[in-house]
Amino acid sequence: MAGLLAFQSGCVERAEEGAAERGVLQAVLDRQAEAVLTGDREAYLATVDPRADGYRDAQRTVFGNLARLPVDHWSYRVTATGDDAFPLPRDTDGTSGGEGGGEREAGPRRIAVRAELRYRIEGYDPAPVRDVEYLTLTERKGRWYVSSDSDGAPGGRRSAQQLWEQGEMTVVRGERSLVLGVGRPEFDLRALADDADRAVPGADAAWPRDWPRRVLVQAPATLERMAGLLGGPPSSYRGIAAVTTGEAGGRGRTPAERIVVNPEAYWLLGEEGRRIVMTHEVTHVATRAHTTESTPLWLSEGFADWAAYREVDRPPARIAPLLAGAVRDGEVPRRLPTDEEFAFAGDADRLARSYESGWLLCRMVAQRWGEEKLVELYLAAGGADGGMDPVVREVLGTGMDGLTARWREYVRRELDER
Repeated sequence: MAGLLAFQSGCVERAEEGAAERGVLQAVLDRQAEAVLTGDREAYLATVDPRADGYRDAQRTVFGNLARLPVDHWSYRVTATGDDAFPLPRDTDGTSGGEGGGEREAGPRRIAVRAELRYRIEGYDPAPVRDVEYLTLTERKGRWYVSSDSDGAPGGRRSAQQLWEQGEMTVVRGERSLVLGVGRPEFDLRALADDADRAVPGADAAWPRDWPRRVLVQAPATLERMAGLLGGPPSSYRGIAAVTTGEAGGRGRTPAERIVVNPEAYWLLGEEGRRIVMTHEVTHVATRAHTTESTPLWLSEGFADWAAYREVDRPPARIAPLLAGAVRDGEVPRRLPTDEEFAFAGDADRLARSYESGWLLCRMVAQRWGEEKLVELYLAAGGADGGMDPVVREVLGTGMDGLTARWREYVRRELDER
């Protein structure tokens, strides 16, 4: 009995010590968050390890970038510490993975911290955006500092960086847009803001429902940096001019959408091409509040394309050249594309045909049943827990089989140029 009581007493003491230490670590992050909100550079750097030279230099840039943004919420919540957060690399200089320089010291205490970051950009985020931070904190002379944010990431790099962590950032404000760029001349970013400003009315005309009518656009320096923002491999986005976070299988990632521009593809487009791409992406922002896991991608991507091409005076065969080629060869698609066929990492031609199919479906619904019915179908699809068939019957008066049959005939009729 005495041994059991001693064991229980030891467990309680260790738990209390752990809670106290966790409180100290939380306090460090609270001070850093307060410094972001008040714009206090010295207070921010006071939370950063003075011996982690590389990390400290990077954090000077991060703070300068954040100071340019209208951030009205920034907070951390420690969710795990120690091995429960992530295993720390084994070194003894206290700089975690070679971030530091200068004089080495014998084994300062380090601890891994996993924290939830919540932030909101005023005017663009309807609710705080959440991210996970993997931080290393180091104790020096009885005081704790943040010394790394990469030790917990595979390969020593964070898998989904924020743009303000990718280098010195330029901020351009448009009438309806906020453009953030790294490694791009301000002239390009100003043009990007103009593209976004022009796209908002087009998306608004196609989606006559309440939405913020403001968009946040990010312009990273490279395709690799774009992939870092989106959390996927660079090959997934090669040839894709722009992506809205949450698009094509990643829906629901954040309560706010960011349009991310591919620097290798977007700037190769002409003025009309940029307008089409930007209107497509802005439409995703407009419809996001009503887009759920129940919304099929042939509808969400098809609607965005329908909005983008709505005022374009081109024959359908020029907008859907791959499907047109298939129709000329007598190969009318038998079904609408699955969500998997919209994957960026898949076959490029199959991806293009999927987008063309969704566009023609939405164009057909708008022409046959009316644009308001197309919007009603989109709204209803977001709550389609029982599948699309009952939704289509309720809104259009036919089932999915009937809708598909009409779509196949429409594809053949609109694209067969023989």
